[in-house]
Amino acid sequence: MNDNMVKIITLLAGLVILLILGLFGALFVISFKEKKEEERRKNKENLDKQVKKTSTVYTPESIIDFMDFEKIEDNMIIQKNGKYLMVVECQGINYDLMSEVEKAAVEQGFIAFLNTLRYTIQLYIQTRTINLERSIDGYKKRLNEIDKRYTTAQIEYENCLKNKQSTKDEIDKLKYELVKQKNLKDYTEDIIKDIERQSLNQSILSKRYYVIIPCYRSEMVAGDFDKTELENMAFSELYTRARSIINSLFSCQVMGRVLNSEELVELLYIAYNRDEADIFWMDKIRQAGFEELYSTAPDVMDKKLKLLDKQIEEKAIELANKKITEARSEKDIIYEDKVKNEKKLVEKKAKELIKKHSKYIGSEIANKAIEKLNDKPNNKTTENKLIKEETVDVNIEKKATKGRPRKNQ
Repeated sequence: MNDNMVKIITLLAGLVILLILGLFGALFVISFKEKKEEERRKNKENLDKQVKKTSTVYTPESIIDFMDFEKIEDNMIIQKNGKYLMVVECQGINYDLMSEVEKAAVEQGFIAFLNTLRYTIQLYIQTRTINLERSIDGYKKRLNEIDKRYTTAQIEYENCLKNKQSTKDEIDKLKYELVKQKNLKDYTEDIIKDIERQSLNQSILSKRYYVIIPCYRSEMVAGDFDKTELENMAFSELYTRARSIINSLFSCQVMGRVLNSEELVELLYIAYNRDEADIFWMDKIRQAGFEELYSTAPDVMDKKLKLLDKQIEEKAIELANKKITEARSEKDIIYEDKVKNEKKLVEKKAKELIKKHSKYIGSEIANKAIEKLNDKPNNKTTENKLIKEETVDVNIEKKATKGRPRKNQ
């Protein structure tokens, strides 16, 4: 009994230990699953946040809040916080190619320019892609004018040569004008070809240099002024500062000019649409009636893909028209061949019809009809037979008149 009791107690203890271990294992598995589920839930929340963040819809109101200016008027950028800006564009100089004396003069002029400043300014450099399309269009318009003058000179020269009363001086003068216009035409065509070849390189860049001059509402005379009067006072102050800066930069051999309202719009448009400015440049935007500085349209790559699809469609239409023309020309050739061989084709078709309906008309008649089609008289043989028949007729006529007495005998 004692041994049995020990065995039972040992067995019960083992079962209890197994139950405890199973309970701990179940708790561990449950906690592990809960951690995994928590991590999965957090990842899903982060992903949802990212999706919501990337799918933000920009409305015109949000873009207007993003921009730090209210309007562009009277060659000024008017900001919302009572700040007015005027921009001076400067022509850069090649400092490295100057002599030591010239470099010293430029440095002294720049020091004088800095000493004259009594207000804050901002130097802004903008890198732009050179749009050669404008240059090509301008040269093509010029080429059309030169071509018209060349045609007129050619007609006048030919008329002068035909006119017998023309003097040698008049002919030489018209010839000189004709050669001049021809050389000018050839030179313009070479320039257009060269620019079109350069336009294949998309990495042609240029730098523009600007001095941005500010004026704050707090700097002006205090008083009860309306909005229009404040803008007029700001314009006068900014224009005075701009002329002072232009005159100071002139001592550094740097030329400057104040940007007008249209040029300020282009400056801001390129700053806000850096990727699209080389495709949809300002002139096209203005012609299309576009009145916003910042585009909320699809991504620039989508626009490039649309342009590429349009080019593919145009080239496909051109290729289709070309192949249709070629197919039509091939049909014309087939038609001409059939016209030339019409007689042979008719005979061939007649034989096929006779063979097809031989059981109705009889095989003997069908064979004779086919033999008659095959035994066509040759033209030369027919002519020879006709000549022989005529000769025979003449001989018969001579024999018939041989023994007949003459009337006068």
